[in-house]
Order: sequence, then C-alpha cells, then structure tokens
Amino acid sequence: MMVHRDAGSRAIDRYLMAYEGRVIAVRRHPAVLILPVTVVVGTLIACGVITAVTGLALVWWLWLVALGFLVWRVIAWSVEFFLVTEHRVMLVRGVFNRDVGMMPLAKVTDLALERSVLGRMLGYGEFVMESAGQRQAFRNVNFMPYPEQLYLEVSSVVFGADESSPD
Repeated sequence: MMVHRDAGSRAIDRYLMAYEGRVIAVRRHPAVLILPVTVVVGTLIACGVITAVTGLALVWWLWLVALGFLVWRVIAWSVEFFLVTEHRVMLVRGVFNRDVGMMPLAKVTDLALERSVLGRMLGYGEFVMESAGQRQAFRNVNFMPYPEQLYLEVSSVVFGADESSPD
C-alpha cells in the first residue's frame, strides 16, 4: 500500500492515538479554491470597470476584501486533511477552531466514488461513506485528489482487501 504524505502533514500526528500509524493523509484537491479565485478575479474586473467609468477609487476596498477572502480560504485549505489509519477515517479542518470528524473503520459499510464532469477534467472526486450507525461525523468528502487511486487504497484499508493479485 502506498503511503501518501503531504508537506506539513506532521501537524496531524497529534490527532493519532499512540498505537495508530498514518496510512493515508492527503489534502483536498486545489480545485476547492476555484470559487475564491473566481470571486477575486471578478471583483478585480468589476473594480477596474467601475474606476474607469466613474473615477471612484474607493471601490478597491471591495477588491481587498475579496483578496482577504481568498487568502483565508487558502489558509483553511492548507490545514485541512483527510486521514485513514488502520482503525478510523478522519477529516481534520479549521484554522482557529479545529474540527475533527472521525468514523471507526468497523462502522464503514460502503464507500462510493462520485466524479462530476468538472471533477474528471480537473482530477478530483467525492467520497461518499455509508456507516452502520445512525449518526455520522461526515458522510461526503469532496475534492479528493487522484480519486481512483485514492479510492482503491482507502477501500483496501477499510475493507481489508489484499493487494496481491490472485494466481
């Protein structure tokens, strides 16, 4: 099994129990930043047009707010991780307030991979996890990078599949 390690993933070691080893630790796909980038570019264009037409330079404060939104989303993306250990699946997120969603592997009854057209073009997918319990810490994890490979690896950890091929 391939172990994925992002730069900076050592920060998530504090969420692992002493007997757990990190099997898979990945950040979400950078495509999660498409909306904030679009907002910044759209605001830049709008501010440029408004300034050219009206001469009002005060609208550039709006662009700074949009730029701050982008910076915040990049920081939030950089500290968010999807983790799979031998015992549980976790989603760690949050800049100031950390949110750690966890599901024991024994509770996972089904794992599905869904890919939109845009996801197929950009290389991301969405994991949908079903559990035996009524309440779940998380069900959908979108913007997963290299989805087919990651889906196979997570499935092998969750469902105990052997990677060796039959003779």
